Amino acid sequence: MTGELGRRERKKRQTREALIRAANRLVAERGFDEVTAAEIAEAADVSPRTFFLHFDAKEDVLLGDARLNTDAGIAAIEARDPADPPRTTLAHAAAAMIASAPSGDALSWLGARARLIFGSEQVRARLMQRLLAGQEELTEALRRAYPDLDGLEARALVGSVIGGATFAVGSVVVAVLDDGGDEDRVRDAIRLALQIATQSGPPRTP
Repeated sequence: MTGELGRRERKKRQTREALIRAANRLVAERGFDEVTAAEIAEAADVSPRTFFLHFDAKEDVLLGDARLNTDAGIAAIEARDPADPPRTTLAHAAAAMIASAPSGDALSWLGARARLIFGSEQVRARLMQRLLAGQEELTEALRRAYPDLDGLEARALVGSVIGGATFAVGSVVVAVLDDGGDEDRVRDAIRLALQIATQSGPPRTP
């Protein structure tokens, strides 16, 4: 029974990643407004019904898997070094969330997502919904990790570090890719953006 559940989860993950890759490719080729959910499904070799089993809207598939991002951040908070202050812990969480991009397509996914965030009002609105929901969960995780932390301070820290890191990374990825930068330059830019946004030293590699 456990093996069957494992196979189902792997299949589900593979389907989601195929949809994300197809969406990124089609939007890069034709633009956000010119691509439909049905076309994304066809490019990923699944039915439109399967698309909507995994994602509620076109904006969602283009933003990737927010659940994985939030889970990665929460896991990093829970695995914190007890000596780290909250801001440093959140810096590691931000790095873990960035690193949770779909396997095999991390940089292209980040680039495509960043372009959409800065170029599409619909995607920005959806992203803000995702950020607010995710930040609530991250705030709860931070308060569990630091019981003495004031609730307002915890919210402000999560908003500043996680929100700031999200937009800082998106901005530098777009700039480097538009300038023809390679993967090494993108990675260097991400590290710099995380350092600046979190006001800390380089985060640990997740």
